[in-house]
Amino acid sequence: MGTVKVIPKEIREQVLLRMKNEGLTVVQAARDHGLHPKTIYNWVHRSATNLDILELTKLKRENKELKEIIGTITHELHKHKKNTHGANTHE
Repeated sequence: MGTVKVIPKEIREQVLLRMKNEGLTVVQAARDHGLHPKTIYNWVHRSATNLDILELTKLKRENKELKEIIGTITHELHKHKKNTHGANTHE
């Protein structure tokens, strides 16, 4: 039987705080801190207040992706307007 590794409370709080503030996924946080993802999932699910961390992380990631999409669309629209105005001035 393997030994149980006790993670200090400070490390647990730091990991959960990084997930909340930086939008780290469980896998990223586990890799960064040398932990098994299941350990972090257990922390998250142990406390009702921390259950929101996974949802918050997901929403932050989606928000970032949407901002990138909006930026791309805005850039394309700007290029299109520039090309349209340029074509009209040469007629």
